[in-house]
Amino acid sequence: MRRRTFVRGVGGGSVAGIGLAGCLTRTGEDEDPIDEDGPLRVASYTSMAAGGRPAGRWLGDAFEDATEDATVEWTIPESGIDHYIQRARYGAAIDADVYLGLTAGELAIVDDALAPGQRLFESLDRERLEHDGRVRDDLGFEEPHDRVVPFDTGYVTLVRDGTAIDPPEAFDELRTSAYDASLLVQDPRRSDPGRAFLWWTVAAYGDDYLSFWRDLRENDVHVLESWTDAYDAYVRRERPMVVSYSTDRVGANAADRDLRRHRITPLDERGYENTEGVAVFSERRRPDLAYEFVDFVLSSRAQAEIAARNVQFPAVERQYVDLEDAFLDHAREPPETVTATYDDLRGELRGRLEDWSAEMDG
Repeated sequence: MRRRTFVRGVGGGSVAGIGLAGCLTRTGEDEDPIDEDGPLRVASYTSMAAGGRPAGRWLGDAFEDATEDATVEWTIPESGIDHYIQRARYGAAIDADVYLGLTAGELAIVDDALAPGQRLFESLDRERLEHDGRVRDDLGFEEPHDRVVPFDTGYVTLVRDGTAIDPPEAFDELRTSAYDASLLVQDPRRSDPGRAFLWWTVAAYGDDYLSFWRDLRENDVHVLESWTDAYDAYVRRERPMVVSYSTDRVGANAADRDLRRHRITPLDERGYENTEGVAVFSERRRPDLAYEFVDFVLSSRAQAEIAARNVQFPAVERQYVDLEDAFLDHAREPPETVTATYDDLRGELRGRLEDWSAEMDG
């Protein structure tokens, strides 16, 4: 049975997101927050709504088809969640109703940045969510204001080229000359899997995690801004190993790539569980439509499509979703997982990011 470990008590500059500068809907300060006729504005990250086969595009189209008079407008802010932190800080109107893709780390960053009692997202009225009871019990965000519903989860691991490099079995092996100039990682200040990998090293080394990163830097680790940048470099064979997900072979198979070059490689037989959630902004203008969208994301049909297109595991219990054979054949779950809750990250993550920046930039 797969075991799950929580990171506890390990121990701010803003975290800039990356990606497409979306068409931001700017609202006036004195506008009525309820807009009966406006579109549902969904904020997310680039790969959710753009690219060849994005889950967001399918979600938007399918929700519009299933919901009378619904129009979905995607917002992809260049600075990610920091866009909304800054708007909230300065009292500017929030230009979205729903945030799709929120992690525990991002929620902790939001709450660390805002004034006490200021809430960017509202506590959810779960009685309005027909499918809420389907969500796996182990995926709760464990935050005090009940603002987020998980909609998918993934396991950050290494992915390596099995034709070019032997598998490291533990973090310490990455510090050795055998893995010199071998690893591609994402910048944790701008990338969600990058933050997950950073926190995984904190779980492994505690307060000594910076010495691990110092050794990686001396071992010529290559830090890129986003997952897309790092993964594209891996596909181009710039390095034989990349921080990615244990579902990597699903996408590689769909792209007809050589699966020998896509070996899932847990460290210490573990992966970092990284759950994504959906939340409703406190200043939402289409509250009814926002809740309908959140519930739709948890439907069996949507969960199957999210798994296939976003290449992550569903958040609902397995009996509620029929996964494609290709997903079942190629997705892997590590024997054990490490993760961090909102409480673990609150008040800690920003400082770790600042220390990491000083170490790596220095």
